[in-house]
Amino acid sequence: MKVAVVTGASSGIGAATARALSKAGFHLCLGARRVDRLESLAREVGGSAFPLDVCDTESVRTFASRLPSRIHLLVNNAGGALGLDPVIEMDEAKWLTMFQSNVLGLVRMTRELFPRLDQEGEGSHVVNIGSVAALETYPGGAGYTACKHAVRAITETMRIEWLGLPIRVTEIDPGLVETEFSLVRFAGDSERARKVYEGMTPLVAEDVADAVVWAATRPPHVNIDQILLKPRDQARADKVHRKGNSP
Repeated sequence: MKVAVVTGASSGIGAATARALSKAGFHLCLGARRVDRLESLAREVGGSAFPLDVCDTESVRTFASRLPSRIHLLVNNAGGALGLDPVIEMDEAKWLTMFQSNVLGLVRMTRELFPRLDQEGEGSHVVNIGSVAALETYPGGAGYTACKHAVRAITETMRIEWLGLPIRVTEIDPGLVETEFSLVRFAGDSERARKVYEGMTPLVAEDVADAVVWAATRPPHVNIDQILLKPRDQARADKVHRKGNSP
């Protein structure tokens, strides 16, 4: 059975991806900070759960030490946005946290697990969860979009540096997905988070999970470089049709 590792697996896209991969026949090794949720999910999918903070190098190393010797799929999902402040009002602590989780955390995980990636036969696969923010910018989003642009650059560099190895590299860039993303971005302000999706139909976590599974289950000679998926109601990162809007 192929082994899949999913970071940030305690909720949202990570949890949905774990469930979808389990149904596709993968054995799941799950990592996140919220261990109670993680362990519940691991019991549900018949996988393993270990504490993981991708912002902490020692946590990443400890997590990696508990994994099987050979890994077939790594889904770098951990990350998120904090705040929606203009550039000149930058909150350094929030920006640093975003870069630690979205960018450095992804690289820490990949660096640590690279020796365990199956580099024989059909090889392995690394899937990095990006965002429409990897391709576009919007007012107030400079910190987050900078992080996701970095994820895109790192993903492309992995593909170049690993050329000739049987390791596939995919970037999946969702638009608006209704998860806890906005609740975290707005520090638990549920009313403000609700308004992000008001009057439109966003993606759900399972939509993104479907994309992960589809990319991961292509024939081994096929690499899906990038998948950009958005709700029908979203044309750009900051261009959304809501009920009552003029077409």
